[in-house]
Amino acid sequence: MTGEESRVRPRKIVHVDMDAFYASVEQRDNPELRGLPVAVGSPAARGVVAAASYEARKFGVHSAMPSVTAQRKCPDLIFVKPRFDVYKAVSLQIRTVFAEYTPMIEPLSLDEAYLDVTENLKGMEIATEIAAEIRAKIKATTGLTASAGISYNKFLAKMASDQNKPDGQFVITPKNGPAFVERLPVKKFHGVGPATAEKMHRLGIETGADLKERTLDFLVEHFGKSGPYFYGIARGIDNRQVKPDRVRKSIGAEDTFSQDIHSFEPAREGLQPLISKVWSYCEANEIGAKTVTLKVKYADFSQITRSKTVPAPLPAITDLDEVVDLLLAPIFPPRKGIRLLGVTLSSLEKRRASRTAPQLRLAL
Repeated sequence: MTGEESRVRPRKIVHVDMDAFYASVEQRDNPELRGLPVAVGSPAARGVVAAASYEARKFGVHSAMPSVTAQRKCPDLIFVKPRFDVYKAVSLQIRTVFAEYTPMIEPLSLDEAYLDVTENLKGMEIATEIAAEIRAKIKATTGLTASAGISYNKFLAKMASDQNKPDGQFVITPKNGPAFVERLPVKKFHGVGPATAEKMHRLGIETGADLKERTLDFLVEHFGKSGPYFYGIARGIDNRQVKPDRVRKSIGAEDTFSQDIHSFEPAREGLQPLISKVWSYCEANEIGAKTVTLKVKYADFSQITRSKTVPAPLPAITDLDEVVDLLLAPIFPPRKGIRLLGVTLSSLEKRRASRTAPQLRLAL
């Protein structure tokens, strides 16, 4: 499709997001857990919740929450050890369903992906019908539910998939896209993390409408390279393409903490969801990583990085845990409080077929 055609004919983007994926897999495989508050993760003092069932979410438990906090909110919470090999196998089953409709699949993690169905293998005209079919096939194949967002760009499709969770879908049309964004709190925008949302609030930006009032120069001045992106999405505009099998040089995640960290255990706890996030992306995309970089930003905004490169791609998340621990331990005790930590994987390469074949067979 040419640039002229894409302006005349809006794209049809579907964002599919599995509902409480890890926890739902555990409840599917162990009937005794169904209907109960379940957290995937470790109940240990430095543990963190990787995923929470909807029963647990009613108590305020959510992913990336420290396990001790989760247990305090929900005393009956049941912790289950993660089984990433099983989650990956199920993810491959879901990817097979996607591939029946379009080759334009961009995974974000094991449990979510963008699909461009503007031109699709079924010749279907209505994207909402495609999304409904995909969700039904996922349920029939895996026994799990998925939610979907349908829109004319990636940002709005992602926002739409959160509207009718669990087991629902929502469409945002070109006609109502800009108005939808104006009503949305900026803290709910995909791509606006807690630290950015806090900065926007300090600048008087609470909603999409507030963001839309700011000039491009203002947003670039305050948010740098992200300025043009924020300027566009405030108007319901996002020209990013769905990129199947995209080759990235690195994949990273970072978090700014509400209070500065001064000791090892809270730092290690804060890193756990970041480790899970980058590893999940690598698993979903059949990518191996040989270089691990730890980013540390102190209270005075000075920062350091520490890296380690291993001879072969890290085979398991436990190996990544060990490398992160090796990089983290020497910086303690820190010279001042730590306000941000990040983990980046680089020296990426596609895993060879021989390595992935066993998992592929699991998915059948």
